[in-house]
Amino acid sequence: MQAVTVFIRVNRFVTMMCIALILAIAASTAAFAQTTDMRGSITNLPLPRYVSMKSSEGNVRRGPSLTHRIDWVFTRRDMPLQITAEHGHWRRVQDRDGAGGWVHYALLSGVRTVLIEQDMMPIYARPDPQTTIVAAFEMGVVARLGTCDQSWCRVSAGGYSGWAPKTQLWGVSLTELRD
Repeated sequence: MQAVTVFIRVNRFVTMMCIALILAIAASTAAFAQTTDMRGSITNLPLPRYVSMKSSEGNVRRGPSLTHRIDWVFTRRDMPLQITAEHGHWRRVQDRDGAGGWVHYALLSGVRTVLIEQDMMPIYARPDPQTTIVAAFEMGVVARLGTCDQSWCRVSAGGYSGWAPKTQLWGVSLTELRD
């Protein structure tokens, strides 16, 4: 009977130590994730990040090499894309709809563009909806991205420029600030 009691106590102790260890690992992992951001192993730039298509045509491959099959072709110059991974000269990208794959880095540009997410979105003279509307952009328009504050970004397309709410743009994160 005594051996069974000792075994149960030891078993409870081991169980409690395992739980404590799991909780400690989970807490340190959460703290690490909050204090560090993901960086690309090749460029050391943040992941994910936004870029645009440099060329008017770019093959999207299933993997990061020329031997991988081409799944489709991006055909819109300046289209904003989000880089989610890096491997050598290849970047895994996705578009607004989440479609993507691996693209050679030479086809990408650091010039920032955004997609307009609202049809006939008003573009304001200043970052304030009470100011003059200088233009209205159709949904799907690719606009050049300029300065961004907490809620607004300066955009330009078709010879018009002004301010748009960040929530109506794809290609800029809601927390991103740009000078």
